[in-house]
Amino acid sequence: MRTQRGFTLIELLVVLFIIALAAGLIMPRLWDRGERALKSEARRIGNTLRYLHDESTGKKITYELKINVSGDSWEFASPKESRSFTMRESILFKDVIIPSLGEVTIGEVIMKFGPAGPGEPLIVHLMKDDLEYTVIYNHISGRAKIFEGYRL
Repeated sequence: MRTQRGFTLIELLVVLFIIALAAGLIMPRLWDRGERALKSEARRIGNTLRYLHDESTGKKITYELKINVSGDSWEFASPKESRSFTMRESILFKDVIIPSLGEVTIGEVIMKFGPAGPGEPLIVHLMKDDLEYTVIYNHISGRAKIFEGYRL
């Protein structure tokens, strides 16, 4: 009686399936040029702007948002809470646009969120290498929209 050594077709297919699944999960991260981190940071800023609007108008508390364009950090504070954030993974502020100040590329931007909300809209441009994202905050509705690329 002779025994043959080797793999069955089913065993080979299972191994190929596992390799393909692993490659499918890993490869998009290798090809991602930082867009995922940039989009995540834009969403974090947009969500914070919505939160500040909702909290200030709902609870009648004044919040102060400070964006350090040069230092690539931002924070907010009220009498009861404060938080600070630093940009992740070499993401930078390209500029911040507020009608009363114009386009700010260096320094710090301070915006107050009072019981009636903020008095003006805000546009934040983020960049990482050659990628850009825009956060446009509508001061009337209190909502922020995220766009790929540089928008006004």
